Amino acid sequence: MLRINALKLPLNHRPEELSAAVCARLKIQPDQLLSQRVVKQSVDARRRSNIQLTYSLDVELEAGLESRLLQRFRRDSQLQPAPDTAYQPVAQAPAGIADGSLARPVVVGAGPCGYFCALLLAQMGFRPVLLERGKPVKERSADTFGFWQGKRPFNPESNAQFGEGGAGTFSDGKLYSQVRDPRHLGRKVLEELVAAGANPEILWMHRPHIGTFKLATVVRGLRAQIEALGGEIHFQSRVERLELNPADRSVRGVTLADGRFIAARQVVMAVGHSARDSFAMLHSQGVAMERKPFSVGFRIEHPQPLIDAARWGACAGHPRLGAAEYKLVHHASNGRCVYSFCMCPGGLVVGATSEPGRVVTNGMSQHSRNERNANSGIVVNIEPADVEPYGATPGDPLAGVAFQRHWEAKAYALGGETFAAPGQRLGDFLAGRASSSLGSVQPSYAPGVTLTDLSSALPEFAIEALREALPQFNRTIEGYAMDDAMLTGVETRTSSPIRLPRDPERLESVNTPGLYPAGEGAGFAGGILSAAIDGIRVAEAVGLTLLRRQHPGVPDESACDRA
Repeated sequence: MLRINALKLPLNHRPEELSAAVCARLKIQPDQLLSQRVVKQSVDARRRSNIQLTYSLDVELEAGLESRLLQRFRRDSQLQPAPDTAYQPVAQAPAGIADGSLARPVVVGAGPCGYFCALLLAQMGFRPVLLERGKPVKERSADTFGFWQGKRPFNPESNAQFGEGGAGTFSDGKLYSQVRDPRHLGRKVLEELVAAGANPEILWMHRPHIGTFKLATVVRGLRAQIEALGGEIHFQSRVERLELNPADRSVRGVTLADGRFIAARQVVMAVGHSARDSFAMLHSQGVAMERKPFSVGFRIEHPQPLIDAARWGACAGHPRLGAAEYKLVHHASNGRCVYSFCMCPGGLVVGATSEPGRVVTNGMSQHSRNERNANSGIVVNIEPADVEPYGATPGDPLAGVAFQRHWEAKAYALGGETFAAPGQRLGDFLAGRASSSLGSVQPSYAPGVTLTDLSSALPEFAIEALREALPQFNRTIEGYAMDDAMLTGVETRTSSPIRLPRDPERLESVNTPGLYPAGEGAGFAGGILSAAIDGIRVAEAVGLTLLRRQHPGVPDESACDRA
């Protein structure tokens, strides 16, 4: 098959015009085109007066035609052989897993990284045991929505961060990433999500998303696949500590909060960016850990039609465009970078704390993206040196956690200590005065907003950078700096504040054999897709380690990645 890239058609084109465009591009007759499959569809809105759809397609042609066309168009960089994106398993479980003579691998955390790690291990026949501290997604959703609506108390073990599906369950469900992916593992992730119940359009949309309600269905589908392949999933099973062999610090199992011990020589830690007690436990047990950069800021809300008009012009509202997104960056004069984060078109701002006495904001959207407001995090970079004053000891790797907690507690106090979030109109924030009334933008944050002055809600350098950046964004999106835009604080969980260093080939902890740090919580991913890809890579590393124990000639992970 051939891959055609950058094939452009008008926004209002008819479906049959796509085939005609392929034939025209290749200069072939319609009967020579046997089939076509869209692999990516994106929007070219650089000229709002002439918005176009851009396609990449894989096309099947009559016998012998492909090689002739490749020769004819050998200087055309947009025409090439279609890559083989089919996933090839790298290992198959030895008999000792099935008969019980070998300990099964344990995966900790049922977010996208943990679920895809467990799924791949199950598909390779390793019958993994997946441990999740929170509840299944149905019960977790009831707890989370109940908390937002004021109908249930906050539950530290069942909320927007903890439970089946991980933090991504209550988000926009974005499925794109900028990680290098030469093995097309992202395609494997998308195909498994579709098999679990996601809409097939995620296979070709340029910036695919699932939406919160649909994500709940999808994670149940992933659970069913893992269990059907012999894996086990245990909810409300928080890992209290690792059990290590004294001689070499190698893993021999985990002990749960209820006292249960589970033997395992391979433990994958995919606990997400908010498992602060797990970070502390690993640190107390001497697992190698270091600070890493992250970002903090506020959520900002605008009327979605304003964003649509700024991005799409007269085409705003077209059914093929949907709710518009944006991506903004400003390098402030004080050296800080201010940027949009996790932009949610037609979405809601939600409470994302995982600890009592703290307020954390995040954004989420349903698949339809039809809520009245657009929201995004507008955040400022935090470097490891910035958090040094918050550490318990000099060089404390958990200082970033303490930094986050400090500002989340500050937001809780500013909001009135009821889990309401502190909020402020943008015009008042820029003018340095407290807000006393709302404008045309009604905040969507649940459990509610308390109007205040946000100038003390973040470090002074972050406030300074935000006040410089927000008016500048008006140059890209007309109306962005409107006085009535709504700021809600604070956004602190942009990524994990720590990293658990691991061997670049075996993917094990650098000082704890058998421990596999994985995903966003360990500092190796930043979103649903990249976390799932990391879960696959770690599953392969675990599988190959188990195989090498019975078959020493099995190649290592680096050889697998090169293949």
